[in-house]
Amino acid sequence: MIVALAWVAGGQALLGRTDPALAIPLLAPPMLLLAWWQRGEPVAVRRRAGLLALALVVIAQASLGIMLAGSAAWLQLFLTIIAGGVAAWLADRLIQWRSRSQLLPSLAGLLLAVGWFGAGHALLGVLYRPASALADAPAVTMLTGLPLRWSASPSIAAMIAEGMNDDPALKRLAAAGPVSLVDSIADHVPPPGGTLLIAHPRALAPQELVAIDAFVRGGGRAVVLADALSGWPARHPLGDPRNAPVTSLLTPLLGHWGVRLGAAPAGESKPLPVDVDGSRLRLFSAGRLDRLPPQCRAYADRRAAECRIGQGEVWLIGDADLLFAPLWRPLVPGAHHLRQADTMEWLSARLWSGAGYGPLRPLWIRTPSN
Repeated sequence: MIVALAWVAGGQALLGRTDPALAIPLLAPPMLLLAWWQRGEPVAVRRRAGLLALALVVIAQASLGIMLAGSAAWLQLFLTIIAGGVAAWLADRLIQWRSRSQLLPSLAGLLLAVGWFGAGHALLGVLYRPASALADAPAVTMLTGLPLRWSASPSIAAMIAEGMNDDPALKRLAAAGPVSLVDSIADHVPPPGGTLLIAHPRALAPQELVAIDAFVRGGGRAVVLADALSGWPARHPLGDPRNAPVTSLLTPLLGHWGVRLGAAPAGESKPLPVDVDGSRLRLFSAGRLDRLPPQCRAYADRRAAECRIGQGEVWLIGDADLLFAPLWRPLVPGAHHLRQADTMEWLSARLWSGAGYGPLRPLWIRTPSN
């Protein structure tokens, strides 16, 4: 019953995950039912029943994880066992409580179930919360043509009145570590130890392409999102420069690195979940990296690659729509354990030292495309 609740009500099926920890907020009601069923039995019998129930949960959840995700997530199973033991003990104490009022135990049981549900989700929100960059981490230099700042303002006056109005993706990055949003790499070279994030920029001048290449070949790290066909919603009339570029304009740079970005697949109408270096990303109309030099390692059917360029390292993703908030934002705002993808955690881990994942990570169901 607990596994079925986690699969349906806990969000495993909806999110495409088999995290045992998602069962924790739902442990109280089954334990209350078990305690009520065993209410007339001796203490030893009741304890054995609780241990057997937890053992069955562990076996079923571990089997599910190994078959669908290739891992049992032992740390999550251990936490689930501890939480299940506490829930079973509380349920048994409540059912064995002898009260003069018949209504009071029922009310206490309802409060236990509701309180446990809320406390369980609060605990998971903390355990899955992304880690932030170290205090002395250098700022990430970001160059983008996506409408991540001043994006929804129709005029200069409205922009001044509303403020920067940052997109959720930019807010999440700024929460993970320092970000310097620039208009030109030639004039704003990343600091020593810094990282460069290029997210589907507008056409770059030759000197900027030279500056990017020199930074990477000199030992710098970069993440490049080059979208073959952007699906980023256009908030302004067709042709307005405030909209994101329709296709990638980084062909000269990629070609210099020996990379060719292919066209996006036609007719793609829904996000595509892919696994990249152990993390789940959700892409939309992503192009494939048809040609890669030998020093690259491809992921997700060549939709992503990690390359050594000179002395530096570059991550290439054939999609910039993965930053679009509906593709990665948690189902409930602030509930990091209910996220739909690891996009921002994966990106943060590559931009800053110490940033990225919290103590617990989602256990994603493997997809046929990976």
